[in-house]
Amino acid sequence: MANDAISVALTAIRNGNTRKKAIIRIPATKITERLLEILVEEGFIRNAVKHKHNNGKEFIDVSLRYFGKKRDPYIAVIRRISKPGLRVYLERRQIPKILGGMGIAISSTSHGLITDREARHRKVGGEILCHVW
Repeated sequence: MANDAISVALTAIRNGNTRKKAIIRIPATKITERLLEILVEEGFIRNAVKHKHNNGKEFIDVSLRYFGKKRDPYIAVIRRISKPGLRVYLERRQIPKILGGMGIAISSTSHGLITDREARHRKVGGEILCHVW
């Protein structure tokens, strides 16, 4: 059975935040690279650096972001919506605003992976991959 790269990345971020890790490592794919790029642009994670391991496999080191003395994570909830067993597609009018615009929904569209705000601006719908807030 093949692993779902998006679920692996989201679970690694969720687990890293729970354990208050500074850096986590995720296997690199084109879709996870773009997903992490969006999270960096939106300010949920500090940065993501791609590198190649000695055996030829590519990984992405993700620096998680925390605030305060208690090191509370910037990502409170990261939830997978569309799964391999149940795909969720929405038209442009149906795309939800997460927490009144405080969170984001990441969609896979004909324009690539984009946030809910950008999808509404470009007037495109697509597969809703995850919600982050």
